[in-house]
Amino acid sequence: MKRLIFPVMAALGLSGCVVGPDYARPSVAPSASGPLTEATRSIAASPPISPLPDRWWRLYDDPVLDRLVAEALAHNTDIRVAAANLQRARAVLAEQRGQRLPTITPNAQVTRNQFNGASAAAFGGGGAGGGGPQTFVVNLFDLGLDASYELDLFGGISRAIEAGRGDAEAAAATLDAARVSVAAETARAYATACSNAAQAAVAQETVDLQQKTLGLTQTLFDAGRGTRRDVERADVLLAQTQAQLPLLDAEKRAALYALATLTGRPPAEVDADASRCTAAPRVTTTIPTGDGAALLARRPDVRSAEHTLAADTARIGVAVSALYPSIRLAGSIGFNATRGSQLFKATSATYSFGPLISWNFPNQTAARAQIAQARAGADASLARFDGAVLTALREAETALARYAGALDRNAALLRAEQASSKAAALSRLRFDSGADSFLQLIEAERERADTRAARAASDAAVADAQITLFKALGGGWEEAPDPVRRPDPAQTPAP
Repeated sequence: MKRLIFPVMAALGLSGCVVGPDYARPSVAPSASGPLTEATRSIAASPPISPLPDRWWRLYDDPVLDRLVAEALAHNTDIRVAAANLQRARAVLAEQRGQRLPTITPNAQVTRNQFNGASAAAFGGGGAGGGGPQTFVVNLFDLGLDASYELDLFGGISRAIEAGRGDAEAAAATLDAARVSVAAETARAYATACSNAAQAAVAQETVDLQQKTLGLTQTLFDAGRGTRRDVERADVLLAQTQAQLPLLDAEKRAALYALATLTGRPPAEVDADASRCTAAPRVTTTIPTGDGAALLARRPDVRSAEHTLAADTARIGVAVSALYPSIRLAGSIGFNATRGSQLFKATSATYSFGPLISWNFPNQTAARAQIAQARAGADASLARFDGAVLTALREAETALARYAGALDRNAALLRAEQASSKAAALSRLRFDSGADSFLQLIEAERERADTRAARAASDAAVADAQITLFKALGGGWEEAPDPVRRPDPAQTPAP
């Protein structure tokens, strides 16, 4: 037995030679790691040294939004899908790690065999021409263990585990990406519902004012101080404003339905607090962005692309290992007897041990084709990683630029609204005193209605641009809770 131990230990010592390329993280351009260009020129962002908070939606200081995002992170179906895919990837990794362990199979068998003719004679019975019985019965008792272990001489198993680890980490990053998207879209749906309610309120205030103007115009016409054309103009202006209300209400309800499904509820279960919101949430302080290096480290899609590249690089080693022989050590030990009372005696003991070598040589065309496939897959993953880096930087810069533009436009529209309100009030006073015509009054009120509607729409655009920026910065996945699992119907006992 000692003569067997030393060759086995020597063979095990050969394990550790790993073929194929080792993964190294691709480098990025130095400019990609520095401050974001738009962050340095825009008033919309804090200095780059300020990191993005983990739960950026809390910057809005809105308890309803905080609750809705928490519900979405726990119940959203896209997150549940990504979480299940992560569990599957981890299970595959566990299976691959199990290949490092020996396979041990216990077996026990009891058979009763009947032989005849020449076979019976071989067991000492009669048989053909022997004058003895024509059949012979033998009981066989067999008990033992079979074991096998594959030597990872060229690192095929190690590379497979490395690939599985990369796949699992990529799946984890995909889950984080789903969380980023769900948090942002939940905030966007909430902001859209609130913004449409705010725009509807502005439109309704304008309708109320225009109804008063129409009533005044009708009174003047009845008194002979106006014309039918003045009445029609006031009525047209009122109808145009009223036409905005149904669309705004429909958009609000659509946003509420989207919000319900994002939080894992049917559309009919509209959130009551969100339906009562009348002002879009807004971060009034500058937004911390961090620099390019922090952005790339935070963006889950970049991490997913990197881990996928690592997995595909390891698969090259798996393919290369197929060029070399595969050695499996196999053995068995047990007892074999024809009587149960003799089963555990020394004379009934049996064992076997030896290597099993397999090698696809000299025909290695298929193996080399698989290596070429693996290398091409790694090249594609490298290109996807480079693309993910560029996309992350572009989206962040674009979001910053558009957010800054939305802020500037909103500030200008606020000034325009204030000026148009003063002009409309002055025009009404002048009209009442006879200094301005009715046409001048109608034009002033139309300008005020247009600027108020534009400013309300601009508020919605600012809120949307803020959320787009937060999404582009890649925050929201840190410290996220695990999604709530729905009971599997296949595992639920029938009533």
